[in-house]
Amino acid sequence: MAGLDPPPPPPLSPRRMDPILTIILLGIVEGVTEFIPVSSTGHLILAGELLGYDAARWAVFNVVIQLGAILAVIVLYWRTFWAVLVGLFRRQPESWRFLRNVLAGFLPSAVVGFILIDRIEAMLGSPLIVAWALLVGGIAILAIERTAPKGSEKGVADIAFGKALGIGLIQCLAMVPGVSRSGATILGGLSLGVERRTAAEFSFFLAVPTMLGASTLELAKHHDDLGAATPLGIALGFVVSFVVALLVIKWFISIVSRRGFAPFGWYRIAAGGAALIWLLWIR
Repeated sequence: MAGLDPPPPPPLSPRRMDPILTIILLGIVEGVTEFIPVSSTGHLILAGELLGYDAARWAVFNVVIQLGAILAVIVLYWRTFWAVLVGLFRRQPESWRFLRNVLAGFLPSAVVGFILIDRIEAMLGSPLIVAWALLVGGIAILAIERTAPKGSEKGVADIAFGKALGIGLIQCLAMVPGVSRSGATILGGLSLGVERRTAAEFSFFLAVPTMLGASTLELAKHHDDLGAATPLGIALGFVVSFVVALLVIKWFISIVSRRGFAPFGWYRIAAGGAALIWLLWIR
């Protein structure tokens, strides 16, 4: 009888990743990729596309956990920051040159980012842009690694003001997702003749005001919407990002000192090429 027929089964809901697993995954991706020239934002966008979670619900969370990566730089280089602070009060020229160079590298992206924040956020929804940027950036790394002039700087304070400002202008390219902030600043330094290790460390120091500014701006704009993350989840993502970044920064300096940046160029080409194939033909 029609009236006694069992009701139809409810439609199957799409599979969702466990929130805790997503938090840990995003924390690891942020910690691993923030300070090496492969683009943390690009990897987070591709991770959302590949694993099928709603990336928009985690956008603000991704900004917050950057603060964990920033803390890793401060912890690892606290002696440098302390020496600069003491030197500023004692009016030591080296400390003032350090501060001058960090500000020169930070201000261009701060101004451009504030003006273009809406356009930048619009690009964050395009994994295709990320794939192309990874591929082109990898080729650029290999080219600059081969042709960059040798530098003689022994520290950030030794970088000429014009070079620091030039690196700051080049950093603006990193507003395109997939370009990589660290990649833009490091390659910018190399192309302007900054010594390899000094270029990498300048990128770390430059990350502190740049990422703090970007995080503050993003949180001010979306302070009432943390998406899928709870306060406990944010704390977990922060800690994971911090611990992973601590390990990666030490490893990165070791790799750069021995083998240069070419391994990261090849990785970007492979990752960008694979992402393009998947996005254009397989997905």
